Amino acid sequence: MESIKYVDALNDYYGAMGNPPYRWTINETAPLHRLDKPLSECVVSLLTSGGVSQCSMPAFDPDARNDHRLDAIDRGVDAADFQIHDSYYDHRDADRDINCILPLERLREMADSGEIGKVADRLWSGFMGRIYNRTKVLEETGPAFADALQEDEVDLLVAVPS
Repeated sequence: MESIKYVDALNDYYGAMGNPPYRWTINETAPLHRLDKPLSECVVSLLTSGGVSQCSMPAFDPDARNDHRLDAIDRGVDAADFQIHDSYYDHRDADRDINCILPLERLREMADSGEIGKVADRLWSGFMGRIYNRTKVLEETGPAFADALQEDEVDLLVAVPS
């Protein structure tokens, strides 16, 4: 069986809507950084790009492009309080168990067992959809997100892309 050529399929799909082929960002300057302390002492946060929003928040546009929206999610939120609006992936499993794309309950379990120090005050959902204006991510939304992580004293971010 031949594997799905995901990038080709996306380019064909969005090309049919008049969008240019996606240009992947290759970051050759991001340093590998080992943790300064044991994982059992780290504050950990999450970021999903899977179109996940709390039911009380506006839904994401399932066909979004250049969506720099970033929702803060309180660490104590009920796992049943989410909706997923994203046409880029099959989220039927995540509709049944949000932990597939936003593993907040697993993170809490890790904190309870002492595997991690604690769950950060805020978890995150955003940067959903195809982002063509990468300069905005590099110069505006990315640094603003990094500032928010520093404000929450996050040691480790788990990124869960869709």
